[in-house]
Amino acid sequence: MAQDDVNVSYQLARLDSASDCSTNKDDSVRGGCAVDIGKDIGSPFVLIKTKSRDDDGHVRRTGNVWTASAHVITAVIGSGVLSLAWSIAQIGWVAGPLILLAFAFVTYYTALLLANCYRYPDPVTGRRNYTYMEAVKAHLGEKHVWLCGIVQYVNLIGTSIGYTITSSISMVAIARSNCFHKHGHDAKCHTSHNPYTLLFGAVQIVLSQIPDFNRLWWLSIVAAVMSFSYSSVGLGLAIGKASEKGHSHGTLTGVSLEVISKEKKTWSVFQALGNIAFAYSFTVILIEIQDTLKSPPAENKTMKRASLIGIVVTTLFYMSVGCFGYAAFGDTAPGNMLTGFGFYNPYWLVDFANACIVVHLVGAYQVFTQPVFAFSENWMMSRWSKHAFVTYEQKVPMPFQRPFKLSVFKVIWRTLFVITTTVVSMLIPFFNDVLGLLGATAFWPLTVYFPITMHISQNQLKRWSSKWIALQCLSCICLLISLSAGIGSMAGIIIDLKRYTPFKTQY
Repeated sequence: MAQDDVNVSYQLARLDSASDCSTNKDDSVRGGCAVDIGKDIGSPFVLIKTKSRDDDGHVRRTGNVWTASAHVITAVIGSGVLSLAWSIAQIGWVAGPLILLAFAFVTYYTALLLANCYRYPDPVTGRRNYTYMEAVKAHLGEKHVWLCGIVQYVNLIGTSIGYTITSSISMVAIARSNCFHKHGHDAKCHTSHNPYTLLFGAVQIVLSQIPDFNRLWWLSIVAAVMSFSYSSVGLGLAIGKASEKGHSHGTLTGVSLEVISKEKKTWSVFQALGNIAFAYSFTVILIEIQDTLKSPPAENKTMKRASLIGIVVTTLFYMSVGCFGYAAFGDTAPGNMLTGFGFYNPYWLVDFANACIVVHLVGAYQVFTQPVFAFSENWMMSRWSKHAFVTYEQKVPMPFQRPFKLSVFKVIWRTLFVITTTVVSMLIPFFNDVLGLLGATAFWPLTVYFPITMHISQNQLKRWSSKWIALQCLSCICLLISLSAGIGSMAGIIIDLKRYTPFKTQY
């Protein structure tokens, strides 16, 4: 039996819906074309032939421009949105919104380049690449894969640390809010973040025992709903506070040099760039999103439309949250916008938003750490495939179903990983500093360098041609931005460590 016959299935359709497909001449490439198998005269229905699998043998993909747009929006709108008011406060009304737009444009442009790299060598008919690293390997070779892998997994680990810090700060905000509500605004409600960090870590130790990434779909849905909930609450509260009279709405150049030193101002501006870069990063999973799309039309065409929709929606949302947040707090905008509302009425609404952050990051932590678990465990199991400790599985009885096979090695390794990220989070519990550092490390290599380099290789652009020079200039500018953001964030961590004692930080 031919391979094409294996991928064929049949379904009943109306004549009018089958007629257009019957003229498709490219059934062997794309599938999904209907052909008349035999119909009764006078019947409005016809039996049509479709392909149930795609050209790579995988189950036929069903994603479209709207599902891809939703994935992009969900991936982009996360905890990074909470730092945008603070970021604009460091830069001011003139440069702040312009920089947000600039990051949006660069992210969108490089997403267009990356969308063409899903297939190799031809962006429409070539072989599929299922992950970002596979795309880099196909277009640039093994050496670049190592660099991509290091950056990608370091960023995933760093993000898990950043999410642990953010969750503990939100839980502290809830505790302080209730304390002020109970004892009054003059009460001393300083709270240590350590118990809440440990609580978050304990929950993650349990969730980390989920066997694989495919079983986390429900966590992703919950996380997406929570993300939109707390972002919308923050926006609404900012609009309400900004409309009040009697407080500053910010300045053209941001935090004044009369308030902080020139050195601190420089580091803060650089750190703000990293925060904005972190808020926009989604290209690291663009190839994975594109792998969900059906064709025709070609996947790169659909992904480009989805990227445009996603970036436009998130940019409008970011501009609203960042600008209204700055207008609400002025130059004193807090690093995490929701903590600025935490001690005032309506305290219950702010508590709800902070609770949404915690629930969101409980799921998001797993989304970012499960790929780390899969990669490291596959490597260790291939290296020590005959070691009894690595291969041993304990059967755990489960009610009303078959026993669950629990790998003792995986339990120990994943538990140690969560403990490590928890301890690091307690050592450096600095929200903006860590987000800025994460944005700096991921922005240039994953959002700019690899998409541009793959585009040059794919299209065989000649050195020193006008387009080659323009792309290299863009890459160099973004490299300088990433370096500046990284330096500013590291300087911020060092400055904060001078003021706070590890394991004893209070808010």
